[in-house]
Amino acid sequence: MSDFASFKKSFSGELVTANDPGYEAAIARWAKNSVKRARVVAFVKNSQDVAAALKYAKAAGLRVAIRGGGHNPAAASSSEDGLVIDLSKLLNKVTVDADKKLAYVGGGALWRDVDEATIKHGLVTVAGTVNHTGVGGLTLGGGYGFLTGLHGLAIDNLAGATVVVADGRILKVSSTENPDLFYGIRGGGSNFGVVTEFIFRLHPHPRKVFAGIVMFTPDKLQPLTKALDAWWANIKPQEAIYTVFGRAPPNHDPMILALVVYHGTEAEGRASFKPILDVGVAVDMATEIPYENLNGILNAFSDHGANYFMKGTVLDKKPSLEMTQEMFDKVMSLSKVGEMSAMIAFEYVSHAKVHKVSPDETPYNRTLPGNGIIIIKWEDDDPKKYKIARDAAHAIADLTPKGEAYGNYAGPDSDGLPKEGAVPADRSQIFFKKAYPKLQVIKKKYDPELVFNKWYPIQPSPSSVL
Repeated sequence: MSDFASFKKSFSGELVTANDPGYEAAIARWAKNSVKRARVVAFVKNSQDVAAALKYAKAAGLRVAIRGGGHNPAAASSSEDGLVIDLSKLLNKVTVDADKKLAYVGGGALWRDVDEATIKHGLVTVAGTVNHTGVGGLTLGGGYGFLTGLHGLAIDNLAGATVVVADGRILKVSSTENPDLFYGIRGGGSNFGVVTEFIFRLHPHPRKVFAGIVMFTPDKLQPLTKALDAWWANIKPQEAIYTVFGRAPPNHDPMILALVVYHGTEAEGRASFKPILDVGVAVDMATEIPYENLNGILNAFSDHGANYFMKGTVLDKKPSLEMTQEMFDKVMSLSKVGEMSAMIAFEYVSHAKVHKVSPDETPYNRTLPGNGIIIIKWEDDDPKKYKIARDAAHAIADLTPKGEAYGNYAGPDSDGLPKEGAVPADRSQIFFKKAYPKLQVIKKKYDPELVFNKWYPIQPSPSSVL
């Protein structure tokens, strides 16, 4: 079906090309520098549309990208002169079965949609920390959130899914139905198909949480890291703190920001964080808020439409190993007001639930002690700025412990296709470690022609048996 007219006739969603109104909006992404000029954007309405789009793309020789939230700054959801399967517009509904404590989530939904739908029933699941992020990409890559201490990763709460594989088959997956594919999607990213529906387990949760940003002046860095060291060694499941080195509005003053989160009352939260707050807070915006607002607090650090370079780092056992004066000074020196902003954030959350799951149960790497993320942001579209941003991110990363970072934070490192002399399998093999051979077998079974190749692409196994 290489004929576009025939494809259009078989398609129930919306097809957009460069000649159509709305094309620029259809290819727009969170990061402006990840926009690619697709030949066709297919706003799919159902799994059958996805199958039709895959069939057309194969016949027409078009490289496929899958768009959920469109947040990947390495352009995993874009395809230059290719076909984008876009789930965001017509396949984004969330349905809650409160009795069974399950949420049925369209592949194009945002975490905002999930948070708002589930908390109405006093239920939650592990969601991303920026609520305009897509459910699909974050989940398939593992999925940390403010609830990780209580309930593990997003993939640990995945009860099942519907996946359209490369040959157009629509498969239900769970621990008992196509279990090999269910294994693959829980950390293997978009390598095995297009997920049109996720089924998440839900957990009872208070309607309000204690959360908000507190700010510290730079002179508090040493006592703050000392307090964080002691606190993190005994972190409770209901606690989380995300620290940020950056410049705070409205005057762009150098500051240490900390988003404190306690899944409980303000009295409990303030008692829990007392050693940290007692360091001396310059600005305190923490209070009890509706749960559905929690994952929107960090949105201002990652608004749509700017240019972004993102790089993940490893957060070691002690904050003092990362939160150094040298690191703070480096970030401030690279963050030039009006030109480019630089920030690094460290995520302090209990990993006990993550580590309780057997490493063999999913391909996700559960050995990470914690996550850091470097974000460089700029408005100017000058192509030279990308190299400046990349160099700035690497200069900051050089001051952090070395190790494999969380894949959803890896930025351009997640693109394992030939580029700058890289062999396709190298980065992916390093990233997936011991799980890679098993993933290769699953890849050969469901995507032997490497149709899905935009995020740590896995080379099909030369053998079909492990």
